[in-house]
Amino acid sequence: MTGRSIALFALAALLEIGGAWLVWQGIKEHRGWLFVGIGVVGLGLYGVVAAFQPDAHFGRVLAAYGGVFIVGSLLWGMVADGFRPDRWDVLGALTCLVGVAIIMYAPRSLP
Repeated sequence: MTGRSIALFALAALLEIGGAWLVWQGIKEHRGWLFVGIGVVGLGLYGVVAAFQPDAHFGRVLAAYGGVFIVGSLLWGMVADGFRPDRWDVLGALTCLVGVAIIMYAPRSLP
């Protein structure tokens, strides 16, 4: 179940960050409304993918996803825009992933 959850987080990040990047490209870089439209579709699909997380608690899933989003955004910037994170970016990203693991995968007693 953890592997499925991690895969869903990765796909959600790809859709949300990619969608936002396409909207940015369409508007800020004047690449056109087709980029914006495809980006909006990606953003919508992000919400669909997030809903397939095995945990039933919206707040927990979205809180943990925030850490995934941070790491994904840094990675996207590296690939798409040539951004090079410094050691503080890397430390912050690793800290976020520890938070994701605690929020999503810590053992919990059943109610």
